[in-house]
Amino acid sequence: MHRTSPLTASRAGVTLVAGALLLTACSGGSSPKNADSEDLHGKLPAAVKSAGVLKIGSDLNYAPVEFKGQNGDATGLDPDIAEAIGKELGLKIQFVDTGFDKLLPALQAKDIDVAMSALSDTRQRRDGTDDSGKRTGPGVDFVDYFIAGTSILVQKGNPKAIRNLDDLCGHTVTLQRGTTQAAIAERQINSCDKLKKPLTVHQLDTDDEALAELGSGKAVADLNDFPVAAHVSAIDSDKYQVASAQLQPGPYGIALRKSDTVLRDLMAKALDRVIRGGEYDKILAKWNVSAGAAQNAVINGGF
Repeated sequence: MHRTSPLTASRAGVTLVAGALLLTACSGGSSPKNADSEDLHGKLPAAVKSAGVLKIGSDLNYAPVEFKGQNGDATGLDPDIAEAIGKELGLKIQFVDTGFDKLLPALQAKDIDVAMSALSDTRQRRDGTDDSGKRTGPGVDFVDYFIAGTSILVQKGNPKAIRNLDDLCGHTVTLQRGTTQAAIAERQINSCDKLKKPLTVHQLDTDDEALAELGSGKAVADLNDFPVAAHVSAIDSDKYQVASAQLQPGPYGIALRKSDTVLRDLMAKALDRVIRGGEYDKILAKWNVSAGAAQNAVINGGF
């Protein structure tokens, strides 16, 4: 993933190419039933209803999806969608700035109620396993709300002629640790080894660090979510460009503990109301990411 400085959080030029990918009940997950007259607030878990606040963990350094505005408050696509869901649930929303690789541990430790931070809904995260199938944690459930894939961000002019993952072989790529992009890069290492052109992967703590490595020439590419890669190439068009179409597009999901099935289902119903009511489309248009729209909320619909 690539994260931009909040000071450069322009809304210009984000275009998705996965518009045809919509979340539906037949995507592999389940979709909540229509319940427009249902009292969602009254059915909230007692602890959440008593608190009156939903604490959401997010790495606020990922414009335009989530970042800190000039006043330091959370802003972006995810905060706006979260606020709309909160209104449907009758809850205030509190964003807790949390390092990306600390989000799921913070969720399991109950430091936050949910995690919403451009988190890709993957089988490994749902099962709590790594790519080899080894269990690394209890796993989470997701309420899916948006579609995005991975893009390859390169220096302007694409001096190394990078067009796909195999073109990275023999070079160094940079990215943020703990992300979907890290898993993609790790798998690509094996492909490059077969070509006898080793791939070096620099996994860094923040997306800004990854971008700095690309800018300095220490890496030939930065693997990132498409909305953010497109955002960076738009606001720094003299420095960077997107070198590929989206790779492996899939859903972003709001992560919840597997034990919180009541809250999970109520959030899915609230998201469905936001989508059907038109507020969802307005939010996506505001951040220029309408082509990543979901048709409806889906639980655990990732690949």
